[in-house]
Amino acid sequence: MSEEIIYLTEKLLQYNRLFQEYYQRARETGTTEDFHEVIKPFANEVKEVNDQWKEMMKKWLSKTSHKYIHLKQIDSTSEHIDQLAIQSFFSTTSKKRFLDAQRTVEFFLQEILKGVKN
Repeated sequence: MSEEIIYLTEKLLQYNRLFQEYYQRARETGTTEDFHEVIKPFANEVKEVNDQWKEMMKKWLSKTSHKYIHLKQIDSTSEHIDQLAIQSFFSTTSKKRFLDAQRTVEFFLQEILKGVKN
């Protein structure tokens, strides 16, 4: 189970970095990608990995106890990821809100990797 959680967490970290790239591009160009051809397929791909990760994390958390990882954080991070997968394509997304959510996701996923590997 730990290897799968590590794999899924690293995959979500890659997506989180992509969110940043896509957002930067949208801000610089001021254009929005086609929703049905680009945004929706990408968001669905991210959601599939995110849902697997969330389910695995809940199972893992129920079997282990961690001082700094809680169920509410898993739910919140999962929601942020789903939102960022779509918001990253829109230049009108609030920069502060986007960056705050993106950094929160990055930090928490890194903490998950530390917690699972130890």
